[in-house]
Amino acid sequence: MRWTQDVLAEKLDVSRQTIISLEKGKYNPSLILAFKIAALFDCRIEDIFIYEEE
Repeated sequence: MRWTQDVLAEKLDVSRQTIISLEKGKYNPSLILAFKIAALFDCRIEDIFIYEEE
């Protein structure tokens, strides 16, 4: 899948800025958004996001 940030944002019902922030690691998604992303890419949340304690 080769989607633009705009297309991905539209599919997830978020802004393009949210996608950019996720890509740069400046934003942690809500649990609902994390589930949407995992479902869209047909994988598990932990396959996409790495949990690190602060």
